[in-house]
Amino acid sequence: MSLKQLADSLPDYAKDLRLNLSSILNDQTLGEERKAGLLLACAHGSGYKPLVEAAEAEVGGKLSEQYANAARGAAAPMAMNNVYYRFVHLVANPDYGRMPAKLRMNLIGSHGIAKEDFELFSIAVSAMNGCGMCIESHERVLLQHGVKPETIQSAVRIAAILKAVATVHATL
Repeated sequence: MSLKQLADSLPDYAKDLRLNLSSILNDQTLGEERKAGLLLACAHGSGYKPLVEAAEAEVGGKLSEQYANAARGAAAPMAMNNVYYRFVHLVANPDYGRMPAKLRMNLIGSHGIAKEDFELFSIAVSAMNGCGMCIESHERVLLQHGVKPETIQSAVRIAAILKAVATVHATL
């Protein structure tokens, strides 16, 4: 099943999601490789298997194995980091922010693709997971690397749409 087919299976009350997904699938502003990587990272970040399968089908053959694995891989440490750093950010006790996280994050430094792309995947998944501390950190790195706010917004828009599609589809 493709992403379009998954979206087409949504009920009429989610018509806006179908239209938004169609819009991002046809959008050329991010470039095909980056867009495909974001679709893959956000689908994996959703944790919703039908969306993961649809995204995998959608991007199949469009990405090198290294790029696809980096996109998939961005979702894994973000699933962990977004919980931990959201806690650090939200808890009133500042001691937690001074403690070492003691979380392995080797992939973040050894993904093998352009740093900007991995950071875009990471900010998109972090937005899905609602971690303000991680969002701020990834945005700062992206801006330092010359990534435009419009590009960041497009990445987060993909995250928002895929998260909404997963949420609604899971109720069917």
